[in-house]
Parts: sequence; structure tokens; C-alpha cells
Amino acid sequence: MNATDAQLTVVIPFKPCQAFFRTLQQFILSPLTDKVIVLSERPLQSSHPRCHVLKAGPLTSGRALNAILKRVKTEYLLFVTTPDAEIQPGPGAVARFLDAAESTGAGMVYSDYYDVKSSPSPWPSFFDDEGDRLAEWASHPLNDYQTGSIRDDFDFGPLMLYSVRSVHGALKKHGAVPGLKWAGLYDLRLKVSIDHNILHLREFLYTRIETEEGREGDRLFDYVDPQNRIVQKEMEKVATGHLKRIGAWLRPRFKKVPAPEESFPVEASIVIPVRNRVETVAEAVWSALSQKTDFPYNVIVVDNHSTDGTTLLLSRLAVRYPALVHVIPSRFDLSIGGCWNEAIHSESCGRFAAQLDSDDLYSDEYTLQKMVNFFRSGDYAMVIGSYTLVNSSLEIIPPGFIDHREWTDRNGRNNALRINGLGAPRAFDTSLLRAGGFLNVGYGEDYEAALRLSRGHRIGRIYENLYFCRRWEGNTDARLSIEAANRNDAFKDRIRTMEILARQRMNRVK
Repeated sequence: MNATDAQLTVVIPFKPCQAFFRTLQQFILSPLTDKVIVLSERPLQSSHPRCHVLKAGPLTSGRALNAILKRVKTEYLLFVTTPDAEIQPGPGAVARFLDAAESTGAGMVYSDYYDVKSSPSPWPSFFDDEGDRLAEWASHPLNDYQTGSIRDDFDFGPLMLYSVRSVHGALKKHGAVPGLKWAGLYDLRLKVSIDHNILHLREFLYTRIETEEGREGDRLFDYVDPQNRIVQKEMEKVATGHLKRIGAWLRPRFKKVPAPEESFPVEASIVIPVRNRVETVAEAVWSALSQKTDFPYNVIVVDNHSTDGTTLLLSRLAVRYPALVHVIPSRFDLSIGGCWNEAIHSESCGRFAAQLDSDDLYSDEYTLQKMVNFFRSGDYAMVIGSYTLVNSSLEIIPPGFIDHREWTDRNGRNNALRINGLGAPRAFDTSLLRAGGFLNVGYGEDYEAALRLSRGHRIGRIYENLYFCRRWEGNTDARLSIEAANRNDAFKDRIRTMEILARQRMNRVK
């Protein structure tokens, strides 16, 4: 079958804005479209014979998806997920989607696209008065899909083409989409991905024209915002089901943490990796040195060859405070994870190693004691506290207090594969941590270590504020380009891929 002969059903949620109607018009007029299904939670009238209104909940809901699938008679189904932004398919874009799906047998196809900010005119102009292209025009590349791309916020862009045959086959084999309000589309994607390829076309096939109505804020912390807990519970349920289907789910059975075979100079060490943080590192060090404990501890600052005065500052502090261990690595190729390895393998490191970033602070002088007490209360390889987001002036910023109460002892280590982080501050059993160490990278090193440790051992959680996490322009994840954010996301997906493979293998061996 040629792509030009294929018939397509397009689904777009209704939004009372001009962007929706302009997008709708383009797909209605496409010769490849059999019909357009408009999802609406209220009654609507349509005069166009190709446009069918379906009164249903959001596109993310299981009920809406099941109702759509009953009405689809075509071989392919195209979801338009952002009705508040205009979508302009490029020349031959829809045909390219269909041809890629048909020729490869992919279960789902998505592509890169262009982003354009809205202009004041009804139809956005891509040129200014001098004929130069507007600065708001930008490419939006996406990541390839991996086994570990199971997070619910994976960015597919606004267009996702599904093979209807693959969808029906996946649902027949793995079960119908459940009647969830927010996680239905997530469930569908995961089920299709088990036996079918999720194909990324590295081609900019369409343009998304953003309007004021469709602009989004910072989504970095959406998954921990307390307002989203109902949504997150649905997502966890779907992700857990997926891990069970692919043999990567771990039962809540944990190994005993072995007693350390080596001796330690102190009970705990606070580890602060740093490079060029002369503005904030003294505050972090003072926060660490001010801890009140019933045990001896020290503070290991690994200074990664700073050039801004940080080294001189730390040298002076180390002379003044004997508990401060100032380490300058002999190597010049270390990232954050490599600096952590310098600390945990040093002779100065304590029985437990607690994290403190060079621009953050403990909430009070009892944070370290609370974490060590938690280690003492049970059999834990790692203990993670809760934190509050603040700005550079220590003023609370949204979403504020983050406690990761989605974590449960029964399913936390499984749900950890779905989310992007596990919280702070983090403290480790040094003996266990030394066995695997950290990846020598500057992003995701703590996440990888936590997943690996949780594979066999219990992780403890403290649900009270122990930490102030500063969000400011100096953060490593502040104002990242799309390309840099993609690299970070792809790296964490690779971590998840390797962890899923390890857990599948562990389950097979059992």
C-alpha cells in the first residue's frame, strides 16, 4: 500500500481558541484524512462531513481512548495533543509519517518539529519588516525512544501517529486501557512499546506555533508538586503494570545490609563537591560544620580545581576548622560523580556519607543527626530526606516543600524508574557505596547510584524538611538549551534502560 492511499483518523481535543480551529482546518482539508474526531467535554456542533464530535473526557483518559478506538476504521490514528497551539504540517509531512509507519511496521511514529512564538497578527508572519526571519523561530529536536524511556513526561511532540493494528494487538495481548483519567494515553504507549518499535523521525516535519494561551511554565518539578499527587498515583499504577509485564518489577524483598569490614575514622562525613562556587560554598561549609551530633563527623569538600577564588577560601577555612577536609584531586578529568568517588574512597570518609551541594544548605543543625538516626533505626543502604525549593535569597518558591510521599516501601524502587529524581538530602552506607561508586558524570550520577542500591536493598525516607535547595541561574540545569536538556534526558533514559535490563536478568536468575 502506498502512503498516499492510506486513510487517517485524526484526533484533537477541543479548545475554544483560534489555534485549535486553524489546526483543525488543516487536517480536515488534508486528502489523507478520512475524518477528524474532536474530543469535547461539552456538546458541540460540526457542519463539516469529515469532522465528528465525540463527547468524552480528556485525551489522556482511558474512557476517551476506548471510545475513540471503537470509532476508528482507518489503519492509522494521529493524536494532536496540544490544541492550544497551532500545528502546521510541512509539505508531505503526513505522508512521511504514514510511509515510515507502513514501511517499518512501527507501532508509533513521532518527529522533530519547529517552534514559533505567536505574533500579533491572526496568521503569524515569519518575517519582520526587513524580510529577516523572526528570532522566535527555533528547531525542536526530540530524543530517540529507549527501553528505559518509561517516564510519563517523555516528549514526543504534539503529533503522535499510531498503527491501529499495533494498538489492537497490544491491547489484546496486554489488556485494555483502564478507565483512568490522566494515565490512559501513557498506558497505551507503554503497551504498544512492548512488542512494537516506537520510531523517531529525525526530521522537522511540522511547525508548532505557540500562543499566549498555550505557554507553559517550568515543568521540572511537576512530578513532585503536591497538587499533582492524584495524577502521579495513576501514573505509578500504569508504570508498575508495565514493569510487571516486561519482567522488571521487583518484589518488596530486601537484602540485609552487611556490617562493614573496614573501620572508619568518624561516624559520618558530609561530602561537598565544588567547582567555582565562591559566592555560596562558604555558606554550605558553615551549614555542614554547624551540625550538632552525638557522634564524630567531618566535612569533605572536593575542590575540582576551581579558578574563581574557591580554592583559596577553602584553604583558609580548612586551617581554621580541623573537621574540614579540603581535597583537591590529582586528576583533571573528574565530574561531580568522580569527585564523590574521591571523597568516599578517601581515608577520611565516615561510616555514612551525606550529600550537600555547594550552593545549598541544611535546614538546621540537626539534619545529619536525623539521617544517621534513621540508618540506626533499620536496615538501609541509603536514606533520603525532604527539601524546600528556595531562591538565592532563601525565599520559598513554588512548589515549595517537596517530600516525595509517592514513595512506598513496597513499590518505591519500582516507581523510581518512572520519575526523574529521588529527593534530597541523600546519605549512603559508605561500604555499600564503595562497591559500585558513582558514574564520573555531572548529571544523574546520584540517580544511577540510588537505582543500583535499591535493586537489592531498602531505601529509607524522612518526610520532614532537612534541606534548602536553591534555584538560581548558577544551577547546572538552569536555562538549558533544548539540545542540552535532551542530552540529560537521554542519559537518564539510558540509566533506566540498563537498570531495567539488570532487574530483568535478576528476576530470570531467581
